Amino acid sequence: MKKVNPRRGSLQFWPRVRAKKETAQVRHWAASKEAKPLGFAGYKVGMTHVMYSDNEKTSMTKGQEISAPVTVIECPPLKIAGIRFYKETDEGLKVVGDVLSEKLDKELSKTISLPKKVSKKIEDYTDYDFVNILVYTQPKLTGMSKKKPELFELAIGGTRDEQLNFAKEKLGQEITLNDAFTEGQIVDIHAVTRGKGFQGPVKRFGVKVRDHKSEKTVRGPGSLGGWKGHGHFMWRNPLAGKMGYHLRTEYNKWIMRISDKPEDVNPKGGFINFGLVKNNYLLVKGSIAGPKKRLITLTNATRLTKNLPSEAPSIEYVSQESKQG
Repeated sequence: MKKVNPRRGSLQFWPRVRAKKETAQVRHWAASKEAKPLGFAGYKVGMTHVMYSDNEKTSMTKGQEISAPVTVIECPPLKIAGIRFYKETDEGLKVVGDVLSEKLDKELSKTISLPKKVSKKIEDYTDYDFVNILVYTQPKLTGMSKKKPELFELAIGGTRDEQLNFAKEKLGQEITLNDAFTEGQIVDIHAVTRGKGFQGPVKRFGVKVRDHKSEKTVRGPGSLGGWKGHGHFMWRNPLAGKMGYHLRTEYNKWIMRISDKPEDVNPKGGFINFGLVKNNYLLVKGSIAGPKKRLITLTNATRLTKNLPSEAPSIEYVSQESKQG
């Protein structure tokens, strides 16, 4: 009889498909009365640890200095490429059209196919319900060899008119990390996990390794299913296959610091497989999905937990020891 590790779980996510692209798709945005971006994006750098004064009200170590692992995310400014108009219909949201900026970087126009329904005038659109902004990254500002920018959408808070005014004012300009988030804020992380390739059922589903006297195999499920009248193996069977590279959302991650001083976090010799941080960065408590250099999308929290403090802690020490082993 097969035994499945509940921590891995064969049916926690279904369909368990690989992501279509590395840029995470956000399906829901938390509402906000303030006209500002409801999200931002940055590149995963690596992990380190900090010592900070515990400011959680119900914590047994309140007021004491404790250690915590943190993930560093480098967030160079994003540029607004255009405005996208949406209309709510009986069949769901429909894109009415787009207005693009006249000041687009050459890297963007050469590497990304821009929207087809484009108008040069914002005044051409009157029948819409809300607007989003089309933004693109600037990886050339980082130490990575990557040059191709990512193009994606960000929602804006406020009323319809406030959203449009914000988008018109910022069209073609840069927005920074401080325009979207503050220290101590609780956010959701949207990212594509690390791809692990073709793996067996023991690693893929946590199936227990069988006794050494078992027939045929020891690193396989004890049963391939019941009645075979359906002519194929049921999808519930834990079999070998591709693992990882899934779009996942982690709720309620705590921003412990937002800073424009990379020298305060760069370790000796730089971060492994990344290098040195050169732009604004943030420290998120705990680990997050994805390998280094992957684009991470952060949004306002949609499932707030009351136990987490809304104020940033006082960080006394950030480890800058060499990560080279």
